[in-house]
Amino acid sequence: MASELSVIARHAGTVLAGQLAVMAFGVTDTIVAGRFSEQSLAALSVGSAVYITVFVALMGLLQALLPVWAELHGARQGAELGRSVRQALYLAALASVAGVVGLLFPGGLLAWTEVPEALQGTVREYLAVLALALPPALAFRMYSTLNQSLGKPQLVTWLQVIALAVKVPLTVWFAFGGLGVPALGAVGCAWATAAVNWLFLAMSLWLLRTQPLYRSYAIWRPLERPDWRVIRQFARLGVPAALAIMVEVTSFTLMALFIARQGTQAAAAHQIAANLAAVMYMVPLSIAIATSSRVSYWLGAGDAKLARGVIRTGFKMGFVLAVSMSLGMLLARHGIASMYTSDPRVAVVAAGLLGWLAVFHLGDATQALCVFVLRCYRVAVAPLVAYCVLLWGMGLAGGFVLAYRGLAGWPAMQAPSAFWIAAASALGVLAFILPTILWRAVKGYR
Repeated sequence: MASELSVIARHAGTVLAGQLAVMAFGVTDTIVAGRFSEQSLAALSVGSAVYITVFVALMGLLQALLPVWAELHGARQGAELGRSVRQALYLAALASVAGVVGLLFPGGLLAWTEVPEALQGTVREYLAVLALALPPALAFRMYSTLNQSLGKPQLVTWLQVIALAVKVPLTVWFAFGGLGVPALGAVGCAWATAAVNWLFLAMSLWLLRTQPLYRSYAIWRPLERPDWRVIRQFARLGVPAALAIMVEVTSFTLMALFIARQGTQAAAAHQIAANLAAVMYMVPLSIAIATSSRVSYWLGAGDAKLARGVIRTGFKMGFVLAVSMSLGMLLARHGIASMYTSDPRVAVVAAGLLGWLAVFHLGDATQALCVFVLRCYRVAVAPLVAYCVLLWGMGLAGGFVLAYRGLAGWPAMQAPSAFWIAAASALGVLAFILPTILWRAVKGYR
C-alpha cells in the first residue's frame, strides 16, 4: 500500500492546493467585506449562505459522477468515458437553470428565516450577481470532476491558482471602488466572483480542446441526443448525493440565516467561523476525492481487494490530519479571530465559536471520507437518510431550540454558539453511523 499512499497523497495534495485557492476567494471576500463595514460583512454572511446552499447541492450532482468516470478509466473504456461526459452536459444545463431561478428569487427563504429588512436589499443584489456566476461555476465543476476521475488534477489546480491572482485585486477594487467604479461592498465581491468564474470556463474549454491528455476520450465529438438510460443512471447516484449535500450544507448555512436575527455582531462572528470551517473541510475533502478516485479505478479494473486497501490508507491519512488541525484551531483560535476583524467584540464571539469548530471538524472529516467512498459502491440513499435525521433534526433544529427556546430546564442561549454545539454533536453521531454503513457496503461488494 506504500505506492497507493504516495498516489493518494500526491492527488490529495494537488486537489487541496486548488481547493484552498478557491477557498481563498471566500477568505478574501470575508476580510474585504469586514474591513468595508460590519453591515457589509453581515450581508455577505447571509448572501453567501444562500449561494453556497444552491451551488454546493448542484455541484454535488456533478461531483457524484467521479466514481462513474473513474471506473470507466480503470476499465480502459476511453470512448465510453467521453460519451458519458457529453451526456452529463444535459444534467449540468438543467442544474444551471434550477440554480439561477433559485438565486434570483430568494424572497421566501429570507422571509422564513427572518433576515432583517436592513440586510435584504444588499443580499438580493448580491445573489442576482452570483446568478451570472453559477452556470460557468457548474461547468468548471464538471471539468474538475473529469480530471479527478483520471487522476490528473494538476491542470485544474493551476487554473484555480491563476484565478486567485485575478480574484484578489478585483475584489478589493470592486468593493472599495476606484478608477470610475463605485464602492460596492459585498456586491463588489460578487462581481469579482462572476468575472473569475467565466475566466475558469474559458480556460478549461481551451485546455480540453488543446491538451493531449483528453485526446483518447474524443470528448469533442458531436453532442448526441439525450440517452435517458445513461442520464437515469447518473440521477440514481447523483440526485441522492446532491440531496445529501444539500442537507449537509443547509444544516450549516441556515445557521447563518437563523443567527442573523441576533444582530450584525453575531452574524459577523459566525461568518468568520463558517469561513474557517469551509477552509478546514478542504483537507478531508481532498483526501476523500483522491481516495474515491483510486477506489473506483481499482473496482473498474476488477481488483476489489486492492480497493479495500486504498480505503484503509485514505482513512488513516484523513484521521491524522483531522486531529492535528482540530488541535491547532483550538490553540490558535483567539489569534485567528483577531486576524479577521478589527472589532474586538466580534473577535471575542468568533474565538468562542472557533473552539466548537475544533470539535465540529473531527466529525466533518469523518463523514466526508465515508460519503465519497460510499458512492464508489453506489450507496447514496442511506447517507441521505442519516443526514436528514441528524443534521437537520439534531443539528439545525436542535440548535434553534438551544438558541431560542431552551431545553430541559436550560434557558434559551440567544447566542450563535448554540448552533455550533448542536451541529458538532450531530456530526459526532454521524461519524459513528456512516463508517458502519461503509463497512457493510464494502463487505457485501461482489
